[in-house]
Parts: sequence; C-alpha cells; structure tokens
Amino acid sequence: MSEQTKSYSLWQLVLYFLKLGTVGFGGPVALVGYMFRDLVEKRGWISESDYKDGLALSQLAPGPLAAQLGFYLGYVHYGILGATLVGLAFVLPSFLMVVALGWAYTVYGGLTWMQAVFYAVGASVIGIIAFSAYKLTSKTIGKDWLLWAIFVVVALYTVITESEEVLIFLGAGILYWLVKAPPKGFKWGNMGVAGLTAEPVKNVVAGLQAADSGTLWNLFTFFTKAGAFVFGSGLAIVPFLFSGVVKDYQWLNDHQFLDAVAVAMITPGPVVITTGFIGYLVAGFPGASLAAIATFLPAYVLTIIPAPFFKKYGKRPGINAFVTGVTAAATGAIVGAVLVLGKRSIVDITTALLALVTLILLWKSKKVSEPVMILAAAIIGLVVYPLTH
Repeated sequence: MSEQTKSYSLWQLVLYFLKLGTVGFGGPVALVGYMFRDLVEKRGWISESDYKDGLALSQLAPGPLAAQLGFYLGYVHYGILGATLVGLAFVLPSFLMVVALGWAYTVYGGLTWMQAVFYAVGASVIGIIAFSAYKLTSKTIGKDWLLWAIFVVVALYTVITESEEVLIFLGAGILYWLVKAPPKGFKWGNMGVAGLTAEPVKNVVAGLQAADSGTLWNLFTFFTKAGAFVFGSGLAIVPFLFSGVVKDYQWLNDHQFLDAVAVAMITPGPVVITTGFIGYLVAGFPGASLAAIATFLPAYVLTIIPAPFFKKYGKRPGINAFVTGVTAAATGAIVGAVLVLGKRSIVDITTALLALVTLILLWKSKKVSEPVMILAAAIIGLVVYPLTH
C-alpha cells in the first residue's frame, strides 16, 4: 500500500466508484480518464505516481482495463478490503442493469419492436467496434514491421476461422519479447520445438475446456478463461466471446450475440459486463452471476497479487515487450471480428448506412458519445424496421 497520507475514507471511495459504475458511459478509455480527473486532479486522493503505476499494471495484466485500475486504486490506501469493495461498487450497477435487460430480452425478444431496436443497434455497434479497432491500430502498431506482421496474421486467422486462439496471443507476446528484448544468453538456434509449444499453457486451457459436467460449470470455466487470457480492454474480449459463445458452445446465435454486445454499449461501467447478459440468456440469474464473477475474478487476482511488487519489476523491457506483442495480436483479432460480425449485422442498405454514419460521427466528432448513438439507432430501427420487414 502507498505511504501517502489518506485524505479520504474508504466509504467515500466506494461511493465514488458506485456513482462511476452507475453513470460512467464511454468505455474503458473514458472511465480511466474520469478516474484521473476526479481522484488525482480534482480531489487529490490518489497521487499521480500511484495512478500511473495502477494504469501500467492494468495494461500489463489480462482482463478489463477500467475494472483493474479501480481494483488497484482501492488497494493503494485500503489494501485488499479497499480493492474488493471498490470492485463490487464499480461492477454492481451495470450488472443489475444487464440482468434487467436480459429479463426483458427473454420475455419480449420475440416482439417486433425489440427486433426493430436490435436490427438497427447491431449495425451501429459494428461502426463502434470498427472505430475502436482503428484507434487501437493507430495507437499500438505504429511503424514496427513485426507488430504489423502479428496484427495481419491474427486478423486473417480470425476472419478465416471465425474464432480466436489463446495460444496465438501468448505466442505473439513471446515472439516479440524474444526479438525485441531477449533474455541474456538467449540464442534462436537453441529454441527447439518443445520451447515453442507452450505446453503448460496448453494444459491449462485444455483443463478449462474439458469441463462438461453441466451448463453452469461450463459457463464458469469459459468466462474464467476469458478473464484470464484475454489481453486488451473493453471490446478486445468480443472476438474471444464470439468464438466460444456462438461457435463452440452454441449458447447464442449470431444475432443474439450482437444484441449482447449492444447491451454492453448502452449500459455504463465496464464493457465486459456483456458477459452477465450472455450468462442470463443461457442460464438465468445464476448464469449471469457466475459469468460476471468468473470474468472479473482473474482480473482481481492478477491485480492484487502483483501490486506490491509492480513498482520494482513492472517496467522491465522483457515484460513490456511481451505485452506489446499480445496487444498487437488483440488488435488484429478485433479487426477480424469487425469483418466477421459485420457480415451478420449489415444485411441491407439501412444497416450499412447506420454502421457507416456511426463510424463517421465517431471519427469526426468527439462530442457524440456511444450510448447516444446507440439510442438514436434504436429509434431509427423502430421507424424503419416495420417498413422494410
């Protein structure tokens, strides 16, 4: 924990994150910005150095960026109790919202008006994901030829297979680490096949995939894997979820999955709360609870355990190189997911125009937020869908 004098109570911090989880729209980048503005600049509760350490650790570890930073900031002065209460306060409001929306979707999903809403919202979501992919690409890839190679290979793999492979992400990180910041004494000639198979990781993944003892257990193991192995933030989890939820387990169809992503867009808090909505559609409230817990638990553990040691070791070149490689792979997967999901949601001129207009508005204007565009698309859908179907 930080030695800086506490100028606030744990209750004040919990209330702040409860409010942020209730009204904090805009995705992980916006939420992280709100935390800096409110807790560092305005209130002075968190020092800038502690904030930067938390942000760096959150970017290094897999899982949802904004939630991880919240865990860390709660830990700074109030340890594990602070991290736990802050995490619950931040995630709970959006979780309750997606459960309510899941109930409404289950009850009314067959009605024309809800089909009309998601017909347009799904197209708008494609525009949002496309813009996110553009921003991530321009920010993370740069002019590095190796990062571009990783990006292109993973994007093509995602498009061709319509799935995402954990080992490719880990392999990308290891490759970039060995090329850019290899350990002392490392020689490529000494790398046998066994060194590249990542057998321990394969065993972990296989163990998680082998759980066939029931839907709830499968939900828990799948979303634990999602939280433990997906690097990046927010929409980076979308291609991974699509691969498992739609293709492997077939819990949802293509359109239901896009509707789940749309629900995450119109609710505040972490974007990955879409896992709660998916869990509800699969197995009701128990499914929603298990999916949400499983998604956030790895991020919580992987933030709290290394927190005391991060200042000492976190800036080592090898670690940064590994994360850079993984991030390039995650960005490629998002670009591939845009194409895969776009084929399913852009079905006519109206949906194509909605996706294009959403992309242009995000590109040209910083004043229009994603939730506003989603709600506008819903209204358009209510008007247009009855005329075209």
